[in-house]
Amino acid sequence: MKKDEIPQDPSPLDKFTKEVCYAVNEKGEYETALSRGWQVKADALGITWEEVQQNIESARQKVKKGEASPVLYYMELNMMDLATLSAYTGFWQWTIKRHLNPHIFKKLSNKRLNKYAEVFNISTDELIRFSPPIKVDASPFR
Repeated sequence: MKKDEIPQDPSPLDKFTKEVCYAVNEKGEYETALSRGWQVKADALGITWEEVQQNIESARQKVKKGEASPVLYYMELNMMDLATLSAYTGFWQWTIKRHLNPHIFKKLSNKRLNKYAEVFNISTDELIRFSPPIKVDASPFR
Protein backbone atom coordinates (compact mmCIF):
# COMPACT_ATOMS: atom_id res chain seq x y z
CA MET A 1 0.00 0.00 0.00
CA LYS A 2 1.27 3.45 -0.82
CA LYS A 3 1.75 5.94 1.97
CA ASP A 4 -0.97 8.24 0.65
CA GLU A 5 -3.45 5.31 0.51
CA ILE A 6 -3.32 4.48 4.22
CA PRO A 7 -6.88 4.64 5.63
CA GLN A 8 -7.58 7.71 7.73
CA ASP A 9 -11.22 7.02 8.62
CA PRO A 10 -12.38 8.60 11.87
CA SER A 11 -12.86 6.14 14.72
CA PRO A 12 -13.34 6.17 18.49
CA LEU A 13 -9.63 5.41 18.81
CA ASP A 14 -8.69 8.80 17.33
CA LYS A 15 -8.55 10.36 20.78
CA PHE A 16 -6.29 7.70 22.22
CA THR A 17 -3.98 6.17 19.69
CA LYS A 18 -2.88 5.88 16.10
CA GLU A 19 -2.09 2.65 14.32
CA VAL A 20 1.36 2.07 12.87
CA CYS A 21 1.30 0.69 9.31
CA TYR A 22 3.95 -0.14 6.77
CA ALA A 23 3.63 1.66 3.47
CA VAL A 24 5.65 2.27 0.36
CA ASN A 25 7.02 5.80 0.01
CA GLU A 26 7.74 7.74 -3.19
CA LYS A 27 11.09 5.94 -3.61
CA GLY A 28 9.45 2.50 -3.40
CA GLU A 29 10.90 1.83 0.08
CA TYR A 30 8.93 0.58 3.05
CA GLU A 31 8.51 2.92 5.96
CA THR A 32 6.16 3.30 8.88
CA ALA A 33 3.21 5.66 8.81
CA LEU A 34 0.31 6.43 11.13
CA SER A 35 -3.34 5.70 10.46
CA ARG A 36 -6.35 7.13 12.30
CA GLY A 37 -8.15 3.87 11.57
CA TRP A 38 -10.49 2.41 9.03
CA GLN A 39 -14.22 1.98 8.93
CA VAL A 40 -14.27 -1.83 9.08
CA LYS A 41 -12.32 -1.79 12.34
CA ALA A 42 -14.53 0.98 13.78
CA ASP A 43 -17.63 -1.09 12.93
CA ALA A 44 -16.14 -4.17 14.59
CA LEU A 45 -15.33 -2.17 17.73
CA GLY A 46 -18.90 -0.88 17.82
CA ILE A 47 -20.31 -4.40 17.71
CA THR A 48 -17.93 -5.50 20.44
CA TRP A 49 -18.92 -2.63 22.73
CA GLU A 50 -22.61 -3.44 22.22
CA GLU A 51 -21.91 -6.97 23.40
CA VAL A 52 -19.98 -5.67 26.42
CA GLN A 53 -22.94 -3.43 27.31
CA GLN A 54 -25.35 -6.37 27.03
CA ASN A 55 -23.16 -8.53 29.30
CA ILE A 56 -23.00 -5.76 31.91
CA GLU A 57 -26.76 -5.26 31.82
CA SER A 58 -27.38 -9.00 32.06
CA ALA A 59 -25.09 -9.23 35.11
CA ARG A 60 -26.83 -6.21 36.70
CA GLN A 61 -30.22 -7.89 36.26
CA LYS A 62 -28.96 -11.16 37.75
CA VAL A 63 -27.64 -9.36 40.82
CA LYS A 64 -30.86 -7.36 41.23
CA LYS A 65 -32.91 -10.61 41.02
CA GLY A 66 -30.68 -12.29 43.61
CA GLU A 67 -29.31 -14.81 41.11
CA ALA A 68 -25.69 -13.63 41.40
CA SER A 69 -23.49 -11.57 43.68
CA PRO A 70 -22.17 -8.10 42.85
CA VAL A 71 -18.84 -9.72 41.98
CA LEU A 72 -20.36 -10.85 38.66
CA TYR A 73 -21.48 -7.31 37.78
CA TYR A 74 -18.13 -5.72 38.58
CA MET A 75 -16.28 -8.48 36.73
CA GLU A 76 -18.32 -7.67 33.61
CA LEU A 77 -18.02 -3.92 34.14
CA ASN A 78 -14.24 -4.25 34.32
CA MET A 79 -14.18 -6.74 31.43
CA MET A 80 -12.59 -9.47 33.51
CA ASP A 81 -12.98 -13.22 33.38
CA LEU A 82 -12.33 -15.64 36.24
CA ALA A 83 -8.66 -16.05 35.34
CA THR A 84 -8.06 -12.30 35.29
CA LEU A 85 -9.90 -11.66 38.54
CA SER A 86 -8.06 -14.57 40.12
CA ALA A 87 -4.73 -13.05 39.09
CA TYR A 88 -5.65 -9.67 40.57
CA THR A 89 -7.14 -10.94 43.83
CA GLY A 90 -4.98 -13.98 44.47
CA PHE A 91 -8.15 -16.05 45.02
CA TRP A 92 -8.50 -19.41 43.29
CA GLN A 93 -10.90 -19.40 40.34
CA TRP A 94 -13.14 -21.96 42.01
CA THR A 95 -13.29 -19.70 45.07
CA ILE A 96 -14.41 -16.76 42.94
CA LYS A 97 -17.07 -18.98 41.33
CA ARG A 98 -18.41 -19.67 44.84
CA HIS A 99 -18.37 -15.94 45.59
CA LEU A 100 -20.65 -15.38 42.60
CA ASN A 101 -23.37 -17.08 44.65
CA PRO A 102 -25.22 -14.33 46.59
CA HIS A 103 -25.63 -16.54 49.68
CA ILE A 104 -21.89 -17.23 49.85
CA PHE A 105 -21.08 -13.57 49.06
CA LYS A 106 -23.08 -12.40 52.11
CA LYS A 107 -20.81 -14.48 54.35
CA LEU A 108 -17.50 -13.16 53.00
CA SER A 109 -15.02 -11.68 55.42
CA ASN A 110 -14.16 -7.99 55.33
CA LYS A 111 -10.67 -8.93 54.15
CA ARG A 112 -12.05 -10.65 51.04
CA LEU A 113 -14.61 -7.92 50.39
CA ASN A 114 -11.88 -5.29 50.69
CA LYS A 115 -9.74 -7.17 48.18
CA TYR A 116 -12.58 -7.28 45.64
CA ALA A 117 -13.35 -3.60 46.22
CA GLU A 118 -9.69 -2.69 45.74
CA VAL A 119 -9.48 -4.63 42.47
CA PHE A 120 -12.75 -3.13 41.18
CA ASN A 121 -11.65 0.35 42.31
CA ILE A 122 -14.75 0.93 44.43
CA SER A 123 -15.42 1.13 48.15
CA THR A 124 -16.34 -1.97 50.10
CA ASP A 125 -19.64 -0.29 50.92
CA GLU A 126 -20.40 0.17 47.20
CA LEU A 127 -19.67 -3.51 46.62
CA ILE A 128 -21.99 -4.61 49.43
CA ARG A 129 -24.82 -2.10 48.79
CA PHE A 130 -24.77 -2.65 45.01
CA SER A 131 -26.66 0.24 43.48
CA PRO A 132 -25.15 0.76 40.02
CA PRO A 133 -26.65 3.23 37.57
CA ILE A 134 -29.38 1.89 35.31
CA LYS A 135 -27.34 2.43 32.13
CA VAL A 136 -23.58 2.08 32.23
CA ASP A 137 -21.30 3.14 29.40
CA ALA A 138 -18.37 0.74 29.63
CA SER A 139 -16.71 2.21 26.58
CA PRO A 140 -13.14 3.37 27.19
CA PHE A 141 -13.78 5.96 24.48
CA ARG A 142 -15.91 8.26 26.66
